[in-house]
Amino acid sequence: MTMKIFCSSIKYLKIIDKLPNYILPIGLGEKKFPNHWLDEKKGINIAKLNDYYGELTGLYWIWKNIIPELKDNDIIGNCHYRKLWLDKLYFKKNKFSFSNLNSNLLNENNHDFKKNDCAQVQPIIFKNKNLVEDFYEIHKTNILLKSADFLNHEHKNLFLEHLNQNKLHPLNMFITKVQFFRNYCEVIFPWLENCFNLCIKENLCTGYNKRLPAFLAERFTSYWFSKYEKRINLSYARLGKVYLSNNLNRILNPIKIPFTFTGYPTIHRY
Repeated sequence: MTMKIFCSSIKYLKIIDKLPNYILPIGLGEKKFPNHWLDEKKGINIAKLNDYYGELTGLYWIWKNIIPELKDNDIIGNCHYRKLWLDKLYFKKNKFSFSNLNSNLLNENNHDFKKNDCAQVQPIIFKNKNLVEDFYEIHKTNILLKSADFLNHEHKNLFLEHLNQNKLHPLNMFITKVQFFRNYCEVIFPWLENCFNLCIKENLCTGYNKRLPAFLAERFTSYWFSKYEKRINLSYARLGKVYLSNNLNRILNPIKIPFTFTGYPTIHRY
C-alpha cells in the first residue's frame, strides 16, 4: 500500500519541492511548470475549465491519468499549495511550540489509514445556520439547492440532508483509497458539468462567483466522504507569504525552522 498526496498549485513555488516525497506537485491552469512537476495540460484533461473548477480540474486529471496505474487499496489524496495536511486532529492552536511545521505534517505511515477508508479536513461547525444558508449568505444564489436535482434519487436526498446540517468539511481536500476515489469521480464530474452549464446559463460565474462550480463541489465533497463510517478528521496548516516566498526558499526551508508550528493548526470557528 502506497500513499500519494497531490499538491495543486497555479504557479511554481519552491516550497512544494521541499515537502515530503509522498507529496507530488501538480501544476494547474495555463502557466508553465518545471519538468519534474506533474502538469494537468499533459494527458487527458479539462484544464480549460480551471478558472471555474479550481482544484477539481486537477482531480479530474488524476482520475484519468494516474488512477489506472494504482491498486485499489493504495491511498490517494490532495492538498493545496497553501494548505497542507497535519498528522493529527487538533482543537486549538499551538501558542507555544518548539517544534517545526515540517515535523507535524502528515506522516505517510499514519496508522489511522490502516483502519479507515478516508480522511476529511477538520470541519467548520456553524452555530446559527446550515450549509444552505451559509452558501446563500456568501454567494447570493440558490443554485446549491438546484444542484441536488442533478443527482439520482438516493444521492439527492442524502445530499439535501447533509446541506440541512451545520457541519462543513471545507477545501475539497480528502484522502481515501483508490477505489473510493474512483467512485467519487464517477459521480461528481457528470454532476459538476451539469452545475457548470446551469451557472453559465444563469450568468452566475462573475466576480467572486467565477469559481462557483468549485464552491458547489466543496459542499458535495463534504457530503460524499461524510457518508463513510470508517473515516477520520485531520487538521491542516495554512501557509502564509513568508513560507511561500521563492526568494526565501532559495536560502532555506522555512517550515523546518524551530518554532514554526506555533499558531497551527488552522481552525475555523463560527
